[in-house]
Formats: sequence, C-alpha cells, structure tokens
Amino acid sequence: MIKAVFFDMYNTLICYDPPREESQAKALKNFGFDIKPEALALPIIAGDEFFYEENARLPLAKRSEEERRKLWSKYEMIMLEEAGITPTKELLGLMLGEMKNFKYEMVLYKDVIPALTEIKKKGLVTGLISNVDKDITAMLEKLKIFSLLEIVITSQDAGFTKPHPEIFQAAIKKAEIDAKEAIYIGDQYKIDVLGANNAGMSGVLLDRMDYYKNNGIKEPRIRSLQQITELLS
Repeated sequence: MIKAVFFDMYNTLICYDPPREESQAKALKNFGFDIKPEALALPIIAGDEFFYEENARLPLAKRSEEERRKLWSKYEMIMLEEAGITPTKELLGLMLGEMKNFKYEMVLYKDVIPALTEIKKKGLVTGLISNVDKDITAMLEKLKIFSLLEIVITSQDAGFTKPHPEIFQAAIKKAEIDAKEAIYIGDQYKIDVLGANNAGMSGVLLDRMDYYKNNGIKEPRIRSLQQITELLS
C-alpha cells in the first residue's frame, strides 16, 4: 500500500517563466538563427539530462568559476547540436554571455496544486526531495505549496545528492514509513527514477514533452501530474 508520494522540484513541480526555449530562441535570433521556441523544447531537455547528472556528481556550488563555465558551455553545446545548429566556439561564447542576462521567475505547473490537493485528500503523505543547496522554504511559501508538502528534504539537509540513496532514505525516515510504501516522481530518469528505485521506492517518470517515448523505459511514465491518481487506484 502506498502511504507517501514524493516529488522532484525543478521541471516537475516548478518551471521557468518565461520558458527557457523562448529565451534561447531570442538569443539565437540575435546571432542570425531564426528558430521557433518549440523546436528547442526537446534539445533543452537533452541539455538538462547532462546538467543534472553532472550536478549530482559534483554540485555546481562546489565547482570553480572555470568549471562552471565549462559545464554551461557543454550544456549549450548539447542543446545546439540537438537543435541542428553547429556549436562553434564563437557561438558558444556569445550564448554564454546571453545566458548571464536571462531573468526568470519560478512558477508552478498548472497541474501541481490539483495533484497535491487530491493526494492529501486520500490521506497520503506528500513530500519533496530535491538537489538544492539552499533553504527553499521562502520560495515554496511564495509559490503557495509549502503548506501542501509535509516533508521537504534537500541535498543541503541530507548531505547527499540524488541519485544517492541516502537522500531518499532521509525522506523515508522522516515520513516514518518503509521505502516500498512510497513513490517518487521526477523528470530525470537516471537521477530521479533509478535513484528512487535503488533506495527501495517506486520511481515514476514525469515526461511532459514525451522525450523518453522511444527509450524502452519499463517504469511508469506519465505526461501530467493529474495521472498520479491512476497510479494510486
């Protein structure tokens, strides 16, 4: 029996406003590339996959300025290649310069509050497990979901990043349940889904853009948080 539902944060519960594909498309247009924002949605996910795996290996905050620059350069390179654009050294330098000027607000996906509310109605524990090295209480309160999350565990709290089992186990311990009684929902297959599975939980992939449709993934894969109730029925 499932007693708790835990979530990843970035690109699962919250997203960027304006969308990153709009910012990237706008920057590229400044350098002579006329590409529609929607054409960058999947390339950005490919870049995210690289970034989150690297951040799990060594958090951004623990890297030198030069290491961070190389990481973001590689991110842009992957995104551009996936979009069919040759990532020349000059273009990468220009795009990195533009990235510094990107201004974002973090906002909720529209399906978040309805999903959390429905889960709580079922009497289940709700929680968040995120690779973030700062206190996110104020942000969660601003987004009006702090009161809907009974447990919040960050890598700063646990001392470990996903996919290490310790961060998932810290949430399980706080919920006072067995790992097999919890599911974890996230947008990254290796970091979120396999990480949760290795900790004894049941990982669920949130694939909003259908990025993983041809990857042969055996774990549950959903396109919206509104599908969670189907997993709990």
